[in-house]
Amino acid sequence: QVQLIESGGGAVEAGGSLRLSCAASGDTFSSYAMGWFRQAPGKEREFVAGASWNGGKTSYADSVKGRFTISRDNAKNTAYLQMNSLKPEDTAVYYCAADTDRLSRYREHYDYWGQGTQVTVSS
Repeated sequence: QVQLIESGGGAVEAGGSLRLSCAASGDTFSSYAMGWFRQAPGKEREFVAGASWNGGKTSYADSVKGRFTISRDNAKNTAYLQMNSLKPEDTAVYYCAADTDRLSRYREHYDYWGQGTQVTVSS
């Protein structure tokens, strides 16, 4: 098992940047593909970005491509989501998740989830 704790959320103006972190503990972090999802009020949780076990493969939602970057540091058991050029529509609770199988865009494939961190972007 792995426990995940997100941090780095907050309030920012449109055009600003935030860096989310996801600290993992418990099992071997490098065994997992990692993903970031988000959920806005009244909407379903959606895929944002994902990275394979070593970060060699990444995947992004079209809505964030070119603005967000996922990375991981297996030595620090931490995954990151660098978010630039933020827009009000990026406002949501952001969750990191771990997949024991492979990089996936589908939330049902992920086995472990963090509690989430709020990101609020004002116009």
